[in-house]
Amino acid sequence: MLSRVSKVLLSWSTGKDSAWALHLLRRRGEVEVVGLLMTLNEAADRVAMHDVRRELVEAQAAAAGLPLYPVMLPHPCTNEVHEARMMAAISEAIGRGVTHMAFGDLFLEEVRAYPVRLLEGTGIEPMFPVWSSVQETPALARRRLGTGLKAVVTCVNPRPLGESFLDCIYDQDFLADPPAGVDSCGERGEFHTFCFAGPEFTSEVCVRVGEAVSRVGSGSQTSVEKRLSGEGAVVAVPCRPFRSFGVSGDGRSEVSP
Repeated sequence: MLSRVSKVLLSWSTGKDSAWALHLLRRRGEVEVVGLLMTLNEAADRVAMHDVRRELVEAQAAAAGLPLYPVMLPHPCTNEVHEARMMAAISEAIGRGVTHMAFGDLFLEEVRAYPVRLLEGTGIEPMFPVWSSVQETPALARRRLGTGLKAVVTCVNPRPLGESFLDCIYDQDFLADPPAGVDSCGERGEFHTFCFAGPEFTSEVCVRVGEAVSRVGSGSQTSVEKRLSGEGAVVAVPCRPFRSFGVSGDGRSEVSP
């Protein structure tokens, strides 16, 4: 149950789902978002999940008018160390009067279960303001674009999509007729984004897309990413619609003429 005014700490990934969660939370009169919690690779000083530079996350937080609370993680990081440092951050949040933590998860029950378990018994309750269903994500994606939310694709799983989608603007063309199995919001890890503008930002975050790098994540899943810098205005390209791309039987992406 929400108290009269609940103090909410939002888990921040730098992408469109976190930004949309912030928008929904701020529309609820009984909620005060008091900060953004994010994990940083302490060796690279980048966001642990999306590999975004710290200064760009700080620029997002400034545009949103919120303090940033980083959780520093070693690389590589074991589950035990990750949970220990998250529990320390949760303890500090309780000391600041935080009553709830919010997450931008959409429909994967196994993903939702982790923060629920982590917060159990701490006194902080989990919130999932964006939670929906796989059938609802196409409409959800279009609805957020209508509010002025802007994002650039910074990471793709090359098996369902291919590198051609890197540095595309997340827009109506990007959402047109996705290949079978690709979620419009990328909830299964098909792609990740960096949000550079939106209804809760007072100004756009300047970002420039850099070189592409490949990395192997958990379960030997390969992703291809674009490194971002904070120099200059947004430099990205409008994307050809999904329908221009197919996926062959062996998982390789193919571009239609």
